[in-house]
Amino acid sequence: MQVRFLPFLVLLFALCPFISKSQKTAQPEYYQLSIYKYSKTEQEAVLKQYFETALVPALHRQQINRVGVFEKIANDTAAVKELYVLIPLKNPGQQELVRQRLQKDAPYLSASQPFREANYKTPAYDRMETIWLKAFALMPALKIPALTGQKQERVYELRSYQSPTEQLFRSKVKMFNEGGEIAIFKNLNFNAVFYGEVIAGCHMPNLMYLTTHENKEDRDAHWKSFGSDPAWKRLNTMEEYKNNVSHIDISFLRPLACSDI
Repeated sequence: MQVRFLPFLVLLFALCPFISKSQKTAQPEYYQLSIYKYSKTEQEAVLKQYFETALVPALHRQQINRVGVFEKIANDTAAVKELYVLIPLKNPGQQELVRQRLQKDAPYLSASQPFREANYKTPAYDRMETIWLKAFALMPALKIPALTGQKQERVYELRSYQSPTEQLFRSKVKMFNEGGEIAIFKNLNFNAVFYGEVIAGCHMPNLMYLTTHENKEDRDAHWKSFGSDPAWKRLNTMEEYKNNVSHIDISFLRPLACSDI
């Protein structure tokens, strides 16, 4: 019995490195981030109704259950207002499949009629921008934040880091992954939803990430701890990561009631 069992053990130990590697190498998700820009309160009502009663339920019927729907906190005073929709996908090709299924989804077509068939004089929105992202290797899947407070009190922070060149952009991506910047955010409980490199957008080369906080005071406290963190101070002074960010855009968002995130 022992002689027969030995070859099996040898084979098992030989396969262990490959099994371990396959478990660690998860395929990165892709994210479709759409930004709807509008200027009238009537448009806001149509958009929010569309997201709540048509789009999000239809995506759920397609087993896409981590849909983010956010409004810009600055909408309260801004002339041009923005609503954001974040959809995680297994691959870029899934987007076309999602679109085709929406066109055959009777409840969606009925609920989305005010949005889709708005009069040309009163469109549902002024412009819409779509950004495509690929998740970072060290956070390959979108994560729902572990927050307990009311959604209307939360502060979600969407950041975009532009780089001056492709090489310096790769340096910044490496800084997040192998360099340990993601690990620092995780250790400090920033409740990140995603980190990703933009593969189609108007500010490339750039990366984007979304962190979440219970409220503004919680957000400020987290960034204060980040700035004084010893690991960040070491990382930020490393020569290989110098000058890899040329511009930063920050948008403060809050989730709508229909948001899964």
